[in-house]
This record gives sequence, structure tokens and C-alpha cells, in this order.
Amino acid sequence: MTERAPLSQKLSAIAESATLKVDAKAKALQAAGRPVISYAAGEPDFSTPQFIVDAAAEALHDPSNFRYTPAMGLPVLREAIAAKTLRDSGLEVEASQIVVTNGGKQAVYQAFQAVVNPGDEVLLPAPYWTTYPEAIALADGIPVEVFAGAEQDYKVTVEQLEAARTDKTTVLVFVSPSNPTGAVYTPAETKAIGEWALEHGIWIISDEIYQNLVYEGARAVSIVEAVPEAAAQTILVNGVAKTYAMTGWRVGWMVGPKDAIKLAANLQSHLSSNVNNVAQRAALAALTGPQTEAEEFRLAFDRRRRLIVDGLAQIDGVSVPNPLGAFYVYPDVRGLLGREWRGQTPTTSLQLADLILDEIEVAVVPGEAFGPSGYLRLSYALGDEALLEGITRMQELFAS
Repeated sequence: MTERAPLSQKLSAIAESATLKVDAKAKALQAAGRPVISYAAGEPDFSTPQFIVDAAAEALHDPSNFRYTPAMGLPVLREAIAAKTLRDSGLEVEASQIVVTNGGKQAVYQAFQAVVNPGDEVLLPAPYWTTYPEAIALADGIPVEVFAGAEQDYKVTVEQLEAARTDKTTVLVFVSPSNPTGAVYTPAETKAIGEWALEHGIWIISDEIYQNLVYEGARAVSIVEAVPEAAAQTILVNGVAKTYAMTGWRVGWMVGPKDAIKLAANLQSHLSSNVNNVAQRAALAALTGPQTEAEEFRLAFDRRRRLIVDGLAQIDGVSVPNPLGAFYVYPDVRGLLGREWRGQTPTTSLQLADLILDEIEVAVVPGEAFGPSGYLRLSYALGDEALLEGITRMQELFAS
């Protein structure tokens, strides 16, 4: 009998999401009764505001939501997204420039599919969200990492981008606030990068999913607000997941020039068609309803941010740049490597993360998931008590 034909080489090369893998391991240990504290998941621990849930419940009584709707999204939701884009990103767009997606992750995937051709080089500032290089590869592009360390607050410069640019460079990924670092580019830094991309005709894929989660008076200025002319070559990615504690609802979107959005809409029409209509109605309520609870979430994140930064800074060998956005802290832990801790001498942050989980039952994500080794990502989107307990365990481990 003839052997079965091989599986897809492209998909075989794609790695599992490192953050979801660590989170799944932590949850399995918790389910087994272990007192594991997990900083792995980028997921708010708050409940979705009740008025949003009520809007979804009401939508269940409308039979029109039980039918196919436009693949690009409900017109009324796209109008609300246009209003939000003007309000928060300073860009006036039409509903025809918006595609509602199954979470921000699908928007990221479709953005690369729309603007990347085989062999194109995509400049990817590192540390980066673990999904970006895989999504680039699925579009047959080549990710080109541009690393900025803790001494730069994890923010790349125009000079670094220019040094990495070649005649094959067609796309830049820009993320502010950043996952995994929490870094927020200043308006001047954002403008300089936007002008550089505009000068060289480079597409910008700007992930703005955390734009409303900023602290200490910072503002995540959109690259299309800083450089309005760049809007013709920019795709914005966003969603309701982080701001409104709606990760499981799976509603995101992409905003961009009509020709690029048309390609993404065509792809989605074959890939998934419309997003769940009830979830879209919930997202509409989130964007148009009271923002009181969203602000309460932000203030709680700010409190936790200060707690975790202060706690980690007390560990000798750890350097902690102050994150001004999102809900992550990204300590430089190279000072802990090569030293003996409870009979083990980790030389990479992957080994260090394993040691931390094995010895004190605290789950963190190693820097290898986001770029070079020597760093850890900790999400502070968990309760204050658990947050403090985990940091105390780490302080005790690295004091021994």
C-alpha cells in the first residue's frame, strides 16, 4: 500500500504558543491541587462588565442574530469601531475600512496575509509577542528581529530599523504599549518611526490592543495620529479583549486602507465568515456604553503594576524597567543566570523559568518565547493576594 502523503510543511514548522503552553501547564498543576501561582496568561482576572453581558443576553432574543451577517462585521459595530478609532487613534475612517475578526489574533494573521508576499522581510522589534513571527511565516514572509534591551526600555530606534532595512523590507510591526514588555513609545519616538516608514514606503502593522491601558500620565499615541500621512500604508489591529475583560468573547478588528482591507475581507469570507453575532452585540455595548468599569480595571492594573515592579526590584540580580502600559513586566534576569540556586545553575531564562516552577510553584514565561534569552515575562493580570505571594516566593528563592 502506498504511504500516506506528508503533512503540511508550513504548518509543521509553526510552534505552539509559548504563553498558552506555560499557562496550560500551570492550570493543569492547579487542577491537580498544587498551589501554583501563574503569571503566564495575558488575561484580565476581572469579570466582563454586567451591562455587556446583558447586551449579549438581549441579543439572544433577536432571531436576526441567528443568521449569517456580513463577513466584515455588523455595520453598527463597524461604525462604533470607526468612532473609537477617531477618538483613541486620531484617525477618521469609514466602516468599509474595518473588518471585525475572531479576536485580535485573527486580525494580526489577516494583516500579514494582506500585505506580505513570499520572501518579503518584516522588521519585528524584539522582545515581541510570540505569535508575530509565526503569523509572518504563515504569510511566507521572513521575520527580521530588531532587538532593544532593558537599557533602551525595550524600544527600538530609527537607527536600528534603518540598519536592519534591506531592499526586501516591506513591513514594520509596531506595538505600543508592548506585549511582552509594557513599553510605551513617546509621541516623538512614534513620530520618528512613522516618518521613517513613510519615507521608505514600508507598510506598518500597528497592534493597539493595549492602547487604553496606560499609566503615570502616559498616552499611547497612535502612529497614524503622529504621522497622518502614514495611514495610507498602515493597518491598525485592536479589540475588546484586554480593556473590557473580554478575552473569551473573541472580538477584534483591523482598520486600514480600503484595498488592503478588501483583501482581508475576501480572506475572512472563506476562512470564518462573520464573527459570532451575539459577541459582536456585546462588543458594541462595550464600545458605546459606560467606561466606568474599564477605568476601574485600569486603576487596579496600575496598583498591581507598582506592586510587582517594587517586589521584583528587591531581588538582587534583577533589573526591572518601569512598564507604562499593558499588564506585563519584563525583568532582565541575566544577573541570576550562572549562579547556583538550590543545587541548580541555570544558564538560560528557559532553565530559570523551569527552576522557578519546580522549586516554588510559580509560573513565568521565559524570554526565549519573545526573543533573546535572559528575560522573563510576568503578567500582573491576577489578584493582588496571589501576585504578592508569588513575588514573595521568588524573593525567598533568590535570597537563598
